[in-house]
Amino acid sequence: MSRRASDSCDSVELKADDGCGVRALPELYFESLQSRAREFFKGARGSHDWDHTLRVLRLCEQIGPTEGADPAVLRVAACLHDIGRGAQDEARGAICHAERGARMAEELVEPLPLSIEQKTNIFHCIRSHRFRGEHPPRTIEARVLFDADKLDAIGAVGIARAFQFAGEVGARLHNPDIDVTKAAAYSEDDTGYREFMVKLRRVRDRILTAEGRRLAEARHRFMEQFFEQFISEFEGKR
Repeated sequence: MSRRASDSCDSVELKADDGCGVRALPELYFESLQSRAREFFKGARGSHDWDHTLRVLRLCEQIGPTEGADPAVLRVAACLHDIGRGAQDEARGAICHAERGARMAEELVEPLPLSIEQKTNIFHCIRSHRFRGEHPPRTIEARVLFDADKLDAIGAVGIARAFQFAGEVGARLHNPDIDVTKAAAYSEDDTGYREFMVKLRRVRDRILTAEGRRLAEARHRFMEQFFEQFISEFEGKR
């Protein structure tokens, strides 16, 4: 390519169907991409492992058609969205995995038989999928990926992942003696309940697509009931 597709991914309005030549991605290419992407998750923490990527991919494949998303862009972006996660975990949050992942994705996306616009959109999707990120998702595909990734962070799976991550960083079960919203990330007080208070309970209101909001409602209700029960049991009231 004469220019890198990622160079303009946050400076122009992107559309997958803007007349610039949308292309479908042959399944053989996608299977090869999956194999290469999976290599980045060898030794990954369970809370952000390859299984998480597959769940996000399945959610994208469920939400995408109802939103009119380009399936080639969406599936590739979902497959690659967390390949930079290892760098963030090693740096204990000092590196943004979305930013790093978008750069890492360039050599994987370059050989794919997709248009420049589709590749640009893929990088934008990866860069903008993070809840705490600085790049808002501006394409249909980016919004779907954002929602799919957030949906996997709430509900029963989201609760399990929150406590799994807490165990990975050596956090305790719960600290009733502090304001958990002020606890430091990656500390012994970065508990599952802290994650609920600072992030998970706000996810439903950040969902961007109609289908995503429908799925989020039930997951949100389950999560609220769980943590109400959790605190009551922790305090010996039930």
